[in-house]
Amino acid sequence: MTSTPSSPPHALQCHPATPAGLPLNVSVAMRSTREGLRLVYTVSGDMAGLRIPPATEPAPADGLWQHTCLEVFVAVEGEADYREFNFSPSGQWAAYRFAGERQRDTSPAPDLPAPVMQLAITPTLLTLDVHLPLAALPLPAQHVELALCAVIEEHDGRLSYWALQHPCERPDFHHPAGRSLRLALPKN
Repeated sequence: MTSTPSSPPHALQCHPATPAGLPLNVSVAMRSTREGLRLVYTVSGDMAGLRIPPATEPAPADGLWQHTCLEVFVAVEGEADYREFNFSPSGQWAAYRFAGERQRDTSPAPDLPAPVMQLAITPTLLTLDVHLPLAALPLPAQHVELALCAVIEEHDGRLSYWALQHPCERPDFHHPAGRSLRLALPKN
């Protein structure tokens, strides 16, 4: 699972209200497959300056966005409801359903399948390769709208917020305008 998806990487931009204290580049390469969505997050820079959560048993966990966390927001094209997925370098992950902007849908739903993640870290590069199963995505859909995002924590606790685009004065990954990327899902 370490090969790079076929699409060119999408560069994420740091929100100007939360500048990074270190020179960093954050990008996401992605593609849809018959099995789901493949995302390869890359953070380049001095990894020693970042606070990267230690590896733990892969499992769902809340509050991952409070530390280094890589994210994707997925909505069926033209729909108000969406899903948020958080992936921690620790191996933990989270999946949330929303009925509208920041309106959490807590009605009973089938358990979403866990993503499969593989982490690689060097002194200058963090790569998190994520396979998000098709059953975790909002279906049925031919096209989805995506927001690719990241929260990066530095050793001093500083958080910077990264996305394809930032539609608001403050970081807000939930804003519908942030889901600016369109992707066709393969037909079964």
